[in-house]
Amino acid sequence: MLLYVHIPFCDSKCHYCSFNSYVDKFGLRRDYMAALLRQLEGELARLNPAPQSIETLFFGGGTPSTVAPELYAPLFERLYPFLKPGAEITSEANPNSATPEWLAGMKALGVNRISFGVQSFDPEKLKRLGRAHTPDQALAAVTAAHSAGYEHLSIDLIYGVAGDTKAVLEHDLEQAFTLPIDHLSAYALTIEEGTPFSATPEVADEKLPLTAWLFGQIKAHGFEQYEISNFGRYRSRHNLGYWEYKPYIGLGAGAVGCIDSVRYYPHRDVEAYIADPLFRTTEPLDAEAVKTEHLFLGLRSVVGVPETLLEPEELQRARWLEEEGKLRFEGGRFYNTDYLLSDEIVLYLQG
Repeated sequence: MLLYVHIPFCDSKCHYCSFNSYVDKFGLRRDYMAALLRQLEGELARLNPAPQSIETLFFGGGTPSTVAPELYAPLFERLYPFLKPGAEITSEANPNSATPEWLAGMKALGVNRISFGVQSFDPEKLKRLGRAHTPDQALAAVTAAHSAGYEHLSIDLIYGVAGDTKAVLEHDLEQAFTLPIDHLSAYALTIEEGTPFSATPEVADEKLPLTAWLFGQIKAHGFEQYEISNFGRYRSRHNLGYWEYKPYIGLGAGAVGCIDSVRYYPHRDVEAYIADPLFRTTEPLDAEAVKTEHLFLGLRSVVGVPETLLEPEELQRARWLEEEGKLRFEGGRFYNTDYLLSDEIVLYLQG
């Protein structure tokens, strides 16, 4: 089982961000963290998980590094009996708020992996994206996390921004690979409704040849691609758990959980969540929806899909794709050979 905890507080709202995050609700942090504990108690009572059954714990946002470690401590204290020995415990962080003190405090609680929202090392691109940090702050924060003794470090980069060139992206990679990271996530800029960029959609300008070149450069640095956006010498077990369709608990305003093919959603509004953290709406997934998710998740990652999942006509199409070199068959599973074609391959399989 996986556990995701959503922290909705942010030190700035990026122009592309559609996540449930706020820059003006810092006064609610203490109450919110207490509400997370109440929801956790409710989930433990409802699910009755076995001791040491939580494989991974992930704090996302928003910006978890805007919340002091002592406010996380009650959550960790309650969770310790349920965490598997050696569990991967990740926190996202922004370079401008992940201070050495915060990093030390989170490590003392048990966090062993930090994922930094760097996005670029180009100052003009950072301004355009609405990021609140500088390239130097990003370099210093990742270096500080390494000095603090974190076992695994990751950074995010964004590409597909108007004005991106090989030179810009090459500089980002050069800077990234000077750092002691073992994982890198590269995301194409997407325009979401309700974000500042929705008024200027032309700012997103992905060119597939440039994307293919970028992915090749990352792999040339020894980082294996294990999902369309994720590369590393280390594979995030939390990420893999989602793609393997493992059950997961979702804590927090705007979080999502999925247990036994039923999705559930707490309140999205922060104040409503604090008032009633046990509230949830549910969405049962039928067999066809579950199958489609298995296909999309499996074929955009190293997870692949078992041949037994496919109907006879779909299996025949998969064999054709195998003959064309678009799929690889091994050990009873089909694997995608080009993640950039994953959506098209799934749609083709489904006819």
